[in-house]
Amino acid sequence: VVIMSDAPASQTKKLEAVTKLKARRQAILKKSQEKRNEKRKIIFKRAETYVKQYRAAERQLVALRRQAKKGENFFREPEAKLAIVIRLKGLIGVPPKQRKILQLLRLRQIHNAVFVRLNPATRQML
Repeated sequence: VVIMSDAPASQTKKLEAVTKLKARRQAILKKSQEKRNEKRKIIFKRAETYVKQYRAAERQLVALRRQAKKGENFFREPEAKLAIVIRLKGLIGVPPKQRKILQLLRLRQIHNAVFVRLNPATRQML
């Protein structure tokens, strides 16, 4: 007497393949989650150091202001490092040099805006 299983061989093979694939996917998912968690911790530590630097710089500015006020000196506020430039006017009546500056700043249409790092060259353009 030969006892045959309920399912055909092809179905059992497919079931085994699917279970192996699921196990492999879960292992990969677990590894990626661990990597993500490690990366997140590193990013958080980096952000904490940035916050410390910003707070220290702010405290230093406050101290310099107080020192200037106390000693009846003067304190010059640090200038902005970044500016937003918005184009408000069309090209009609704009001289060629200003047109070229608008091109360099990528302001090709009215109401376009762009962030610009302020250095001597960009200050001269503005």
